[in-house]
Amino acid sequence: MALAHALSGDPINVQPMGDQLATQKTSAVFKSEQLELIRLVLMAGKSFPPHQVPGEITIQCIEGEIDVTVEGASNVLRPGEMMFLEGGVPHGVVAIKDSSALVTIVLCKA
Repeated sequence: MALAHALSGDPINVQPMGDQLATQKTSAVFKSEQLELIRLVLMAGKSFPPHQVPGEITIQCIEGEIDVTVEGASNVLRPGEMMFLEGGVPHGVVAIKDSSALVTIVLCKA
């Protein structure tokens, strides 16, 4: 079953999940022709392996603490902090604490 994505004009709850965090999974919030928003959920010690995407991205820590490795350099993001990455920049994410983050990806057209 496909997850329902938000539609244009729909309110989107991006508040911390708190006690519900451990039962949640990473999910796409919406995807348009040019933009995708993902709610990344990682428990402490879990990771999203190093990769790169063609388009620019932002990573905004909502709760917990995540270590974003960018071209080999470690950058810890805490709630309320975010990072911008240009397209094609290698990066990976490791949760230091149980965490959720919003990841925005600009989708490049071929």
